[in-house]
Amino acid sequence: MNETKISWTNLTWNVWSGCERISPGCAHCYAMTLAENKRGTRAFPNGFDLTYRWHKLNEPLKVKEPSLIFVNSMSDLYLESVSIDSIRRVFDVMNRADRHQFQVLTKRSKRLLDMADKVEWTPNIWQGVSVENQRWTNRIDDLLQTPAAIKFISAEPLLGPLDLRRWIDRLDWVIVGGESDPQGRFRKIDLAWPRMIRDLCTQHSVAFFYKQGSGYRSETDPHLDGVTHHALPAPAVALDMHGTSAPVQQQLT
Repeated sequence: MNETKISWTNLTWNVWSGCERISPGCAHCYAMTLAENKRGTRAFPNGFDLTYRWHKLNEPLKVKEPSLIFVNSMSDLYLESVSIDSIRRVFDVMNRADRHQFQVLTKRSKRLLDMADKVEWTPNIWQGVSVENQRWTNRIDDLLQTPAAIKFISAEPLLGPLDLRRWIDRLDWVIVGGESDPQGRFRKIDLAWPRMIRDLCTQHSVAFFYKQGSGYRSETDPHLDGVTHHALPAPAVALDMHGTSAPVQQQLT
């Protein structure tokens, strides 16, 4: 398990790494850049090619403090080349480690939907889909057909306007953020886009998390109109970076 600077989680858990680009949001993938820069090292011997780390499988069971855990931050749990049995093994650990809240995020919503009736969905498993603009909202349709107790979307990087009115009442959490890239290739976010999502979430009492604007580094300008929006979804329990339980608030600063 690794501590992380990602502001909406506590720990990352990578049972495998490596992925393939699937849509425009992947263009400047931070995970790919990191892994390829370290290709041939002990950490990433195969760069961003699919690499299993089964020695990490049971790590959440060893973490005593209840935590928010981002699953496969360096890959996609539902990567097409990963077997059904491999995904089931990850779900089995999440089912058993029920003191933690597991945050699973994918762009592969069709594979997610195919797996939905093949695994056990305990209430501590949050399932999300990445949606970078209106073109990819079909992923939300797939997400909403799953049994996940907490359903969320990550609009990061947000690359265009995103109208969520059709789905907002069935979502528990929305993360929004601009693109970051150390080489300066980030595509600029128009603040009208996150404002529209923020206002909609407020109207429908959906937890809204604004992660960042656009910039060279992640977490650049984490304020929207001077306000920090770091809400986590109810009825989940929000955990601070030390694993201390605290009531969920619609805005945490």
